[in-house]
Amino acid sequence: MIGEKLVVSGKRKRSVARATISKGNGRVTLNKTSYESLPEFRRLMIEEPLMIAREKLGEIAYNIDVMVKGGGSEARIEAARLAIAKALVAITKSAELKKAYLAYDKHLLIADTRRKETYKPGDSKARSKRQKSYR
Repeated sequence: MIGEKLVVSGKRKRSVARATISKGNGRVTLNKTSYESLPEFRRLMIEEPLMIAREKLGEIAYNIDVMVKGGGSEARIEAARLAIAKALVAITKSAELKKAYLAYDKHLLIADTRRKETYKPGDSKARSKRQKSYR
């Protein structure tokens, strides 16, 4: 807790999102722009943790600023929603909200640790080897 602010991070693949949550009027920004300017499906993914929090706690009186770096567009959105959900649980200290997030989707609070498998020596892919046509 930094003064009245709380900083929480979320990760997905190569993306890292840092959410700063503080008292306010419910404004949510993603990389200094409103999340409402995102395409519809991605906007809905960001809204999921917010809608669950409104359902359990009533109106949200916190401003959330999310900065996301690295990774692809989908991983950035997933890292951001993880950071938002973790920040709301951390600042409200609500066990009911935590249970609701875990019941809806465990990846709202628990990071998905899967990573890309490394390439194997002498091959251009991670798993199956190329076939030979001369045996």
